[in-house]
Amino acid sequence: MEVIHERCAGLDVHKETVVGCLRVRERGQVRREVRRWATTTAELLKLGDWLRQAGCTHVAMEATGVYWKPVWHMLEGEFELLLANPAHIRNVPGRKSDVNDATWIADLLAHGLIRASLVPPGPIQELRDLTRTRKQLMREIAQHKQRIQKVLEDANVKLASVVSDVFGESGRRMLKALSAGQTDPRQLAGMRDGRLCASRETLAVALQGKVTAHHQFLLSQHLRMIDYLEQTIRDFEGQIEVVVAPFRAAVAFLVTIPGISATAAHVIIAEIGLDMSRFATVAHLRSWAGLCPQLNESARQNHVAPFTPRCPMAQNCAGAVRLDGDP
Repeated sequence: MEVIHERCAGLDVHKETVVGCLRVRERGQVRREVRRWATTTAELLKLGDWLRQAGCTHVAMEATGVYWKPVWHMLEGEFELLLANPAHIRNVPGRKSDVNDATWIADLLAHGLIRASLVPPGPIQELRDLTRTRKQLMREIAQHKQRIQKVLEDANVKLASVVSDVFGESGRRMLKALSAGQTDPRQLAGMRDGRLCASRETLAVALQGKVTAHHQFLLSQHLRMIDYLEQTIRDFEGQIEVVVAPFRAAVAFLVTIPGISATAAHVIIAEIGLDMSRFATVAHLRSWAGLCPQLNESARQNHVAPFTPRCPMAQNCAGAVRLDGDP
């Protein structure tokens, strides 16, 4: 088999250790050297020195959780790095060890059999971290709102039955008053504003329940967490505006697409980046994003195949794409 890279290395990355296999082809002979390193900064610097002294040009590693990232950052700029999908470089059945895995990665790399995964540049990675964390914070807010609804049902307060948005301005005033000890349904109903469709009489009936001190404590804590998380999201959105500044032109183009808001544009740039040359065709990009069904054919019969599960791009975009007519 043709050798593409004469001097290369394969790294088997773990949380606390990195096993490196240096593969060198000289005078028609292949020489391999395997060493084990810790994942501390000092040890990773020694790993880079070892590869540099051996004249290594290409280094491949497996995408193991987030453990590959510090190794990548320490070696970036000095070697041609390739990040491999674990499913694409799975070793043949047999004896499995860290040394064998590193050797297998090095052999695949030497013959050009590793397809590099997409690793975006630093600014795109920072934007991705911010947008994904913002999405997670929004999910936490939704969880606290669901818990508040459970508390209201436990206290037999039927506010959600007569108000479309319990956490609108009127609903929040009522919830904060409930958590502060106000239990008079007429006093609570008087906190509605003119935009609320439900009448005071309807609200008073719905707000009549049995709210105990325990319910008040739970409501106050959940409301406090929601306020804190909403402020945190505003801080994240401010930082996103700073990080996305170099990509203003791309955002301006994306928002011209029907259904794409500025938030969705930020997510798309964070997940895909701006270099479309990484994708051979539109179909490759759609497949990478997990937005096309899998191919499952047997005996000329197509079986039901779901979309790629747990697609980061699809999950991060959820709720960020607006429909026609939405504000």
